[in-house]
Amino acid sequence: AQPEEDLLYRRADLPARPVKELVAAFGEGVLMVRTPKGIGSGFIINEAGYFITNAHVIEGETAITVTLFTQEGQTLTRHKVERVRIVAVNPFVDLALLKLEPPAGLKLTTLYFGDIDTVRTGDPVFAIGNPLGFERTVSEGIVSTKARAAAGIVLIQTTAPINPGNSGGPLMNARGEVIGVTNMKIGLVAEAMGFAVPINVVKDFLKFREAFAYDKDNPNTGYHYLAPPHKPEAQEGEDNGQTQEQAQ
Repeated sequence: AQPEEDLLYRRADLPARPVKELVAAFGEGVLMVRTPKGIGSGFIINEAGYFITNAHVIEGETAITVTLFTQEGQTLTRHKVERVRIVAVNPFVDLALLKLEPPAGLKLTTLYFGDIDTVRTGDPVFAIGNPLGFERTVSEGIVSTKARAAAGIVLIQTTAPINPGNSGGPLMNARGEVIGVTNMKIGLVAEAMGFAVPINVVKDFLKFREAFAYDKDNPNTGYHYLAPPHKPEAQEGEDNGQTQEQAQ
């Protein structure tokens, strides 16, 4: 492993292996992110508890909990963590960096970053996440294209099934390296059209994370959005002129 200390993530020279072996090795590094508005996914990037998810998974929320999963034989153990801190958010590329405080005695499984320059159309990939709340779901496919303009940014397009709840989880290659962060799919009229934020964008986000540092007291951090002003509704008996006057 080659840690990128200042950038928080790690790289490694990993061999290609079957998906079932990669899931056994790295599946515990994928977690469930829960907020009052719904469920998403995320993945751990270092032993200190930093993890990545999508900005839209936590947008407008501060009550964030995560669930870690550990497998011992046939027994799956869930570890709920409520001490979660928002570190940085970049809504323009739909990424968020958070930090959890792991339960005492629990060793975190970290995922390794790949290189977008090695990604090719047709490469096998798989995603791990919690679609519709179904924990630790694995889906497999190929890279349809590594550069698809969608939602105002360039994304990886994949045939690996992506559904609500997968958002924020890793898209991984045949070596178990993260090459993207799954973030959306095309709606009901299409099949096997999922998308992920490329890993090079994630690396840049971490490199310049101070520019997107979260501050709960600052509405301009890219996380909290103030409600737009609304024109007061007319009271009974008031005419339009009176209502406009009040609005001014």
